This record gives sequence, structure tokens and C-alpha cells, in this order.
Amino acid sequence: MEPSPALSSRNYQDVRLSLALPTDTVRRSDAIAIARVICILGVVYVHAWTGLNGQALAELRGTGQDNLRWLLMEAFGRSAVPLLGLISGWLVAGSSGVRDWGGHVRRKARTILLPMILWNMLAILLVSGAALLAGLKAPVPQSAMWVAQEIFILTRNPDINVQMPFLRDLFLCMVAAPVLVRLPTAGLAAVIAAAGACHIMGWGPPVLMRASILFFFAAGIVARRHGWADRIARLPLPVALTPFALLMGAQLYRAIIIGDEGLGTSQAALDLTVRIGAAAAFWRIAWTLAGSRARGTLLRIEPYAFFLFCAHLILIWLGGPLLGNLFGRMGSPLYPLYLILQPLLVLACTMLIGLALRRVAPRAAEMLSGGRLRRGPQHGQAPSPRRQAGSCAATA
Repeated sequence: MEPSPALSSRNYQDVRLSLALPTDTVRRSDAIAIARVICILGVVYVHAWTGLNGQALAELRGTGQDNLRWLLMEAFGRSAVPLLGLISGWLVAGSSGVRDWGGHVRRKARTILLPMILWNMLAILLVSGAALLAGLKAPVPQSAMWVAQEIFILTRNPDINVQMPFLRDLFLCMVAAPVLVRLPTAGLAAVIAAAGACHIMGWGPPVLMRASILFFFAAGIVARRHGWADRIARLPLPVALTPFALLMGAQLYRAIIIGDEGLGTSQAALDLTVRIGAAAAFWRIAWTLAGSRARGTLLRIEPYAFFLFCAHLILIWLGGPLLGNLFGRMGSPLYPLYLILQPLLVLACTMLIGLALRRVAPRAAEMLSGGRLRRGPQHGQAPSPRRQAGSCAATA
């Protein structure tokens, strides 16, 4: 019997709908990629160019522009970073490659440690070079030990690429991952509690520059075991955002009204709590975006996200003062526009550099991006769902 025309039409529409809307598995992979994009773009606000030193910034405290800067830094910068650690732990918990410790560490050295070292070397060459040759106000080599600390981040945070301790500590977490993924949940809970205590007490260096990275990495492993990602994704968006909004209000009150003096461990405890709420909120936002029309655009950006994370401070050191001549320093009438646009300006520049490297020096592009900018779809083509899922798994 031939199916009726109405039934055929309905089936055809169902097939089209199933192709247009991602399945939960693909949507989760897309949400992970999108979370990387929005988190890393938010990090730019933490390091945004102001044109002022610490004393001049202190004099602007409480002004409208200073409040805007704190809002962008806390809401989109520091608060988004924890989700990157959670995602790394979540992905590594589902990776079969982690059981081969030697192979696992070699892969992470190639995709995390090597790019960190190369970008730190470029930072010294470009930023310190501009300081020595063109008078840029930036750190310059002081000794062989200073250079070693800048490149390898041995015992202190670097002076130029101040975002790189995240990669350093993430690599150490990856080295420990084969042990962490085998721990029972109770053992992981102990690791999370210890890392949280270290964050609150200010302990960690020189082993871990930021103990909170281990906190969220281990929490990501637990999150995978207990399906936290799917549970948060099913929450109504206002419900997922409300705890973060309330905590962020307290954080901004502390940062803008009270200041940093005399708070100590209570400030660090609030900071960690805000980060937990932020991770849930940004994951829910990423899940929403993965089912929206913005999905395709964000997935096209995602291969450049790691490249942007590594390159953005070099671009800010070099390009910030140039655009600052046009918009003015913090306190100038046009500065708020410049501040808001800085992530997009850095993104545009990063994508142009990445595209150029893929064409003229594909091997360099691959190494500097940790393998994420390989020869593949041309700019403007979104990766297929299967390829995207593979990419997310490969960067665990």
C-alpha cells in the first residue's frame, strides 16, 4: 500500500526538522564549543587596555567607567573561566585515551604545554621587543631567570602573558587525570575540598598557581559521573541564572563599594562561590545558544578560541595603545565604547592572523593553536556535527 500524500508530507517535514535541530548529543558537543567561545571572549575583559597605571585606576574608583569595567570583568571574565576547567574535567572523564598515561601526557604536552611555551616566547619577542625598540611601556628581560619564569612559569605568574597560568595548571591537572578519573567520588570530593580550601587560604604556588583550576577540573569529572550537565541544561533559564545574578550582586558590592582591604578568606570564599554559580549559568547560556540561530556563527569562531586565549594579551599590549589614541584612555568620553568592543576587536584580529597562518604556515598555525587550526573547512563553513563532536573530544 502506498502511503498517503499527507503522511508522506508529514514524514518529510519530520525528517527536515530532525536535520535542522541537533540531537542532545550533538547539541551538548555544540554547547561545549560555544561555552569555550563565550568564556574566552569574556577573559579579554579581565585584561582590557585602560591606558592607566594602578594609582590612576585607584583615583577613578567608583566612577561610572570604573563600575562598568568591574561589571564586565566579574560577570564575563573571571566568572566565565571556571567553566573552562569544568569542561576539561568533564571531557577527560569520558576519554578512553586517558588510560594510556604516557600517550595521554604526550598529547596534552602537544596541545597545552607546547602552545603555552611558544606563545610566551612570542610575548617576550614582540612585547619586550616593542618596549626596547619603540618605547612601549611593557616588561623587558631582566635576567636569564626572568626569561625562564616568563616562558615556563616555574614558580610565579608571568609579567606579560598573565593568562597562561591557566594552561600551566591545566596541564598539571591533565598529568594527574589518569589517577583522578580512577578515584571514587568520595576521593574526588576530598580533592575538590582540598583545592577549595587552598583557593580560600591563598595556598597553591609554586605547585599550582591557581588552586581553583584543580577544584573545577575535579568537579568536572564528578559532573560527568552524575549527569550534572544535563540536569542544568533542563533547568529553566531564569532558574539557572538567578543564583549567579544574586551572587554577582554581592561580588560587585564587595569590589566597588567595600574594596579588597581587610576581607581575606571571606572574599576568597565569596569569589569561589560566585565562580560555581557562574559555571552553571554560563553552561545554561551555552546550551541555549546551541539551539539558537547564533549556533552556526559561534561554531565557526570556536576553532580560533584557543588561539585567541593565547594571543589576546600580546594583541592588547601592542594594539591597545594604538587604538587608545583614537578612543582615549579610561576616563575619556569614548572609552566605554572601546572597552565594550575590545573582545570583538581582538577576535577579528585573531581570526585574520589565524587564517593567514593557515594559508602560509599551516604547521605553525597547528602548533600555536594546539592542533585546533588544522587544514580543514575554509572560513565561513561550519564544521559538521560529527566533526564538531570529534573536535570537542580531542581537546579533552
